[in-house]
Amino acid sequence: GFLKTWVEIVLNPFLFFFHPSADDPADQRTCLICGDRATGLHYGIISCEGCKGFFKRSICNKRVYRCSRDKNCEMSRKQRNRCQYCRLLKCLQMGMNRKAIREDGMPGGRNKSIGPVQITEEEIERIMSGQEFKEDAPEHTWGNNGDSDHSSPSNGASEGNQPSPASTLSSNRSVEMNGYTAALRDQYINTSMSTHYQLLPHLFSYAAQSGLLAPQPRSLYPQSHPLVLQLVAAEDLAPLTTPMLIEDGYKVTQVELFALLCRLADELLFRQISWIKKLPFFCELSIEDYTCLLSSTWQELILLSCLTIYSAQIFGDLADVTAKYTPSDDELQGFSEDGMEVMERLIYLFRKFHQLKISNEEYACMKAINFLNQDIRGLSNISQLEQLNKRYWYVCQDYTEYKYPHQPKRFPEIMMCLPEIRCIAGKLVNVPLEQLPLLFKAVLHSCKSSLTSYRTGPSPCVTTSSGN
Repeated sequence: GFLKTWVEIVLNPFLFFFHPSADDPADQRTCLICGDRATGLHYGIISCEGCKGFFKRSICNKRVYRCSRDKNCEMSRKQRNRCQYCRLLKCLQMGMNRKAIREDGMPGGRNKSIGPVQITEEEIERIMSGQEFKEDAPEHTWGNNGDSDHSSPSNGASEGNQPSPASTLSSNRSVEMNGYTAALRDQYINTSMSTHYQLLPHLFSYAAQSGLLAPQPRSLYPQSHPLVLQLVAAEDLAPLTTPMLIEDGYKVTQVELFALLCRLADELLFRQISWIKKLPFFCELSIEDYTCLLSSTWQELILLSCLTIYSAQIFGDLADVTAKYTPSDDELQGFSEDGMEVMERLIYLFRKFHQLKISNEEYACMKAINFLNQDIRGLSNISQLEQLNKRYWYVCQDYTEYKYPHQPKRFPEIMMCLPEIRCIAGKLVNVPLEQLPLLFKAVLHSCKSSLTSYRTGPSPCVTTSSGN
């Protein structure tokens, strides 16, 4: 609709254009999981490429997901990436056969004749909880060549409501929770990466158990610092130039506020395009893949930047402008449930960022991890995206553990913000355009009020780190 058209117009001068999918109108088969166009029989049922790949990664990587709702989230082509738990649950309920997946993780089914299966609720629960993976997992330790488990960081905000690293820890691995080994880091940060994934801890187990380990002073891994500096250098940290000053006594109308929001979005989107061109890995992906990535994540990138590097202007100057806008009774009464949910989630997320005080270095890593989402439909070089995503996942963890040794849960908490940002961005498109001025007024007013009530120091969201 409007938003896609707007993005197309803005992106055209920069050769970031959309390529419509070449769907065959004669092929009317639909995926039994999400309703997208099916490409064939995958693991026993008719499904699309997206759900086929998701199911394979989930089973091969022994991933355990969480649903923040009632475990009954909508599954459609647009909504399937919002909750990994419910997507995998539906795959199992519809009969996707995990035994049809090749044990070596390579393309192709293990047995083309294997059809759909019906498994009991108890079996489904064992898979969803990770109990089956625990019992089947072989005993081994981490190392350069350990590829019996195929877990990877994937995308820090991959596809749903929780971060994606999800290999469940067994008790004998808990002693190795305090950071990754130098050899493992070297594999992903300093050299080209193998096609097999290395064992990673489940993020929630990491958060729960890392607090039991005393922080160990250590130096920053050699390759992390230059990679972080390169990401920060790609950012435009200068203040936004869109005028946000209003004379005292002036009453801002709904149309004026909406126009201002559009101008702000224009500037923020142009900054994201400029950011992409400055990325240290810009030459490693095609323009088509960058187009696909940006068209799918631009709202998330803008939201993340507003909560961090531009927070002073957004929750200061823009909040002052929205305060001069008085919605009518009809606007208040017509405010949708979608708008209310987005408002509540934004306020919660703002408070979380205020609590964490994300540094510029952490922000730059979070942004790269969120952008490099290999689960987006239409990408051509997925393997390279996975490698880049892992590289910056490890860099972010290394930097955070080094800079904040007495906050062992900080890295998981930071990563768990990314799925929430993605969820909010997905729900924001369902809010009617005419309700956006009221939504921003309510959010900014609430956030600014909470700032004035418990602010005890300087900038609430962004801190600049100086450590090497």
